[in-house]
Amino acid sequence: MYTAHTDRYADMPYRRTGRSGLKLPALSLGLWHNFGPDRPVDTQRAILRRAFDLGVSHFDLANNYGPPPGAAESALGEALKADFGPYRDELVISTKAGYLMWPGPYGEWGSRKYLLSSLDQSLGRMGLDYVDIFYSHRPDPETPLEETMGALHSAVQQGKALYVGVSNYSPEQTREAARILGELGTPLLIHQPRYSMLDRRPEEQGLLDTLDELKVGSIAYSPLEQGLLTGRYLDGIPEGSRAASDSPFLSADTVTDDLVGNLRALADIAKTRGQSLAQMALAWVLRGGRVTSALIGASSPQQLEDSVAATGNLDFSEDELSRIDEIVRQASKA
Repeated sequence: MYTAHTDRYADMPYRRTGRSGLKLPALSLGLWHNFGPDRPVDTQRAILRRAFDLGVSHFDLANNYGPPPGAAESALGEALKADFGPYRDELVISTKAGYLMWPGPYGEWGSRKYLLSSLDQSLGRMGLDYVDIFYSHRPDPETPLEETMGALHSAVQQGKALYVGVSNYSPEQTREAARILGELGTPLLIHQPRYSMLDRRPEEQGLLDTLDELKVGSIAYSPLEQGLLTGRYLDGIPEGSRAASDSPFLSADTVTDDLVGNLRALADIAKTRGQSLAQMALAWVLRGGRVTSALIGASSPQQLEDSVAATGNLDFSEDELSRIDEIVRQASKA
């Protein structure tokens, strides 16, 4: 029988999400990878237990996480039943719908039919009455935004979600989504964008400024840039890595000699801070408090512990930030 550590809230920073009453841990656990039938159940459960023991009280999913789609939610459902029943009210559990989940015209995108049907299926897989946050995973170019946001509002009205969010929306789409939801009486809580030292689009396109203005929270996914910022690629492409496989998320062509040189330069800065490259990359996303939480993945409890250690040093000097920016500029030109 699992019993959570009594000091689980001692060290993890918690940040208020926008202007809501909800606080999220600085690091949240994403179940995008490593939670499917191809991974040992004992390892999955050990990761979830260790996360909660370290104060990572937010587990983030989507309907299609696995593989196969739905597997991550099913895995979490089993873990909730076995380990986390007494702690449900301490957990923030989120899921999303928007990408392909089942065949036919109602199996993806942003229609009311798809979103609410998907949420019911997600709740069934996880064995839950409600999720804490339900997201529209991507904007639908053909469905009116009023319908998509209306479905999120209905999920709250039905008691199946406490809060709602959007992911992969542009600043303009986010602003309009917030307006519609505000008129319905269900505020937009949070946006989940892709953001890392190597992917500055939320800054460059004005998304972070928009979220600040709207007082909407943010949670960054891929803060380690699909593993590029973990240190695994400092000597090229290692065997068994994502870039060495046929992964659609990171190709071998991406890992050029110039990029490896830039990654090594970033790792040198991290070393002077007493951090690994991965720890510095997470700290960079969280610097200054503009981002509410950063999503991390983990293939083992030890990897999770290494990531959580990043919260011990979230401050950067102006010189460090300038040096990082210069290296990233060089990387973008390579």
